[in-house]
Amino acid sequence: MSASSLLPLDQQVVVITGASSGIGLCTARLAAAWGARVVLVARSGDVLYQASRDIDDAGGLSIAVPADVASREQLEAAAQAAIQAFGRIDTWINNAGVSIYGRLDTVTEDDSRRLFETNFWGVVNGSLAALPYLKRQGGALINVGSEACEAPMPLQGMYACSKLAVKSFTDTLRVEIEGVDQRPVSVTLIQPAAMNTPHAEHAANYLGVAPMRPTPMLDPMEVADAILRAATEGGGDLKLCAGPCVGTAETPWMPPLGDRKAARPAGPQSGERPAQASEGALYQPGKSGRTHGRATT
Repeated sequence: MSASSLLPLDQQVVVITGASSGIGLCTARLAAAWGARVVLVARSGDVLYQASRDIDDAGGLSIAVPADVASREQLEAAAQAAIQAFGRIDTWINNAGVSIYGRLDTVTEDDSRRLFETNFWGVVNGSLAALPYLKRQGGALINVGSEACEAPMPLQGMYACSKLAVKSFTDTLRVEIEGVDQRPVSVTLIQPAAMNTPHAEHAANYLGVAPMRPTPMLDPMEVADAILRAATEGGGDLKLCAGPCVGTAETPWMPPLGDRKAARPAGPQSGERPAQASEGALYQPGKSGRTHGRATT
């Protein structure tokens, strides 16, 4: 799709899943500040309504729609709510996600399936709920993946698997919609590296210690800015790194070296502070309502 077909942000209606914290909340605030009408979608209704009120108090225009992205019906209802409130959808951002810290051979099947319901099927559900509206007048579909899908990721293996599925789905959908059908919809995959968000706090934890976050980390506002540029400029796959994206780039070409390097973070990721096993935000919504991790607040 030609970027010239995408509207300026101050003329757009933007739907964002996972909008109650982290990247999603950053993106919602920034989109509203730049003049977009914003639809915030997440499971945590009370936190979400407060985020919407804060946006409106700052001069923006938004609505909050509590929904679980694992449910196609709930996302279709969210799309209908956007149409009823604002009359159209110009950009739909599938951002909601959860993680699990634990070895692949210790994480339960139920927890792994729940992660995929959110991270992968949430993207599928959101994309298919949004496309009928985007196809009508053109628009942007933006899926948030992760650089983690490009290399082995010890102790967050199922998370990496889900993000690889998101990449394959998004790339294939782009070819079908833009290339085969030639419909006026831009399909973009954003692949950020580690970010300073409440990601680790919201993750399920099997480790018995609090996970340590890698450094350097991206500021989620940088990712929000990239997402909103894709809403007006289009694009294919966009990787965002706090430093050079060399760790994942070398893996396909030098597998043994990539595997050895990937094994190193397994110790640091497991941290040193004791922590009880936790389901995190797998089954219940996170309530932090914050854009950044605790260390920066």
